[in-house]
Amino acid sequence: MAGSGEDVRALFKAGVRAALEAWPALQIAVDNGFGGVHSQEKAEWLGGAVEDYFLRNADLELEEVEDFLGELMTNEFDTVVEDGSLPQVSQQLQTLFCHFQRGDGAALKEMASYIAQKKCKVTATAVSAPKEADEIEADVDSVEEMEVTATSDAGVPGEARPQPERTDPSVPTIKEEDIVEDGWTIVRRKK
Repeated sequence: MAGSGEDVRALFKAGVRAALEAWPALQIAVDNGFGGVHSQEKAEWLGGAVEDYFLRNADLELEEVEDFLGELMTNEFDTVVEDGSLPQVSQQLQTLFCHFQRGDGAALKEMASYIAQKKCKVTATAVSAPKEADEIEADVDSVEEMEVTATSDAGVPGEARPQPERTDPSVPTIKEEDIVEDGWTIVRRKK
């Protein structure tokens, strides 16, 4: 029955890799070289490191997994993950590990397949605001803010996907006449 245990471990490894490959924060870090020229190799190493972490620590709390993943992203990719995805990925990894501990290969296979299907292709674009000449020179060491757009892999490659429109009536819309000369925006209450 040793072969069965090895099969379950291979399924756990595949599930860990699927969860990490579907993680937008890691995708962005790798695609944009935040880990240096070896970003892809670091991402592959990360899968093994996470697998070993679970195998060496059987009773992990969700916060411990989040801290571990956050520390790896900071140390290896110089990235602080603040998009709320750490708890989600940590929960997926913990669920995979629970299935592994029970020897439930079918559940591992199903979950890895589900995660892979839900994987989104993400792109990062720089967000810029108009600046005055004095501010541009002073901002040499500033942090660049990124905007992330997720798109499903189910569409046709290269096809433009429309962004959803805001339908929430409580979110105020800014009209051109509400922006005054100094860059301030007048916010009006809806009636």
